Amino acid sequence: MAAEEDYLFVYGTLRKAGSPQALALLSQYCDYHAEAWVQGRLYEVAGYPGLVDSACPSDRVLGELYHVGGRLSVLAALDDYEECSDHFPQPHEYIRCRRPVSLIDGAVVQAWIYLYNRDVGELLSIPSGDYTAFLASSGDL
Repeated sequence: MAAEEDYLFVYGTLRKAGSPQALALLSQYCDYHAEAWVQGRLYEVAGYPGLVDSACPSDRVLGELYHVGGRLSVLAALDDYEECSDHFPQPHEYIRCRRPVSLIDGAVVQAWIYLYNRDVGELLSIPSGDYTAFLASSGDL
């Protein structure tokens, strides 16, 4: 597989079923690679999800893996979308970092991911780890 900077994992409004604006950005710069999951916990923030790290192996967040290739300028545009670029006030709501991402076939790649960077104590947990399914079950999709 390609180098770690070549992949992006998305789990919420950047997924195919999410925002048309975000999908246009992704499809312009990235190629869909596969359905995937990452170890973590998912929360409903305010009409969008937040993913936080989890040490529990059964905590999984479902999403999509995209191949970025050499078009890393898309990450700067996505940092603006997630409001975590340098010109947004600190502390940022999200941080972009690399995490291991598992594909359905068992392969694991390192991918960029946006982690929620605030307290989740008052947020609604999404135990399924699937934001698209969560929206569909609540009638918001």
